[in-house]
Amino acid sequence: MREKIKTREELKTLVTQLKSEGKHIVFTNGCFDILHVGHIRYLEEAKTCGDHLIVAINSDSSVRAIKGEGRPLVSQDERAEVIAALQCVDSVIIFDELNPLNIIEMFKPHVLVKGGDWTEETIIGADVVKAHRGKVISLPLVKGVSTSSIIERIIQRYGRST
Repeated sequence: MREKIKTREELKTLVTQLKSEGKHIVFTNGCFDILHVGHIRYLEEAKTCGDHLIVAINSDSSVRAIKGEGRPLVSQDERAEVIAALQCVDSVIIFDELNPLNIIEMFKPHVLVKGGDWTEETIIGADVVKAHRGKVISLPLVKGVSTSSIIERIIQRYGRST
């Protein structure tokens, strides 16, 4: 499954080839710090939106900048490997920026997918995708399931480590 994890150049070459074959590229991104059922359902649904699902994962430094010093709990390489192991995921890339705009501009996916906590107006890169006649989709969240809620439940059950 590690062969699904690509550099930008490897993925650019692959996306160019897939587009030349008439394949529709679906793109999503996230931290995916603790993989949970919400992530799985979301990624499975994203895959149904096209032929090739690319998942961009925030690097460790990017997650820290967004979520705070205590995160991520799982390293970027391990998160990428876990996501790559999912049957619904075709390619994985790690990005260091705070948002995926540069990658979206590079690959110009046919479909950009985000979770329901994002409105179409707030989805980063939506304008890029729409400018190339692509679709932007916001999928519903699984209620009560999030990495933050799992972390909180662990702390409540087992307390803070010393």
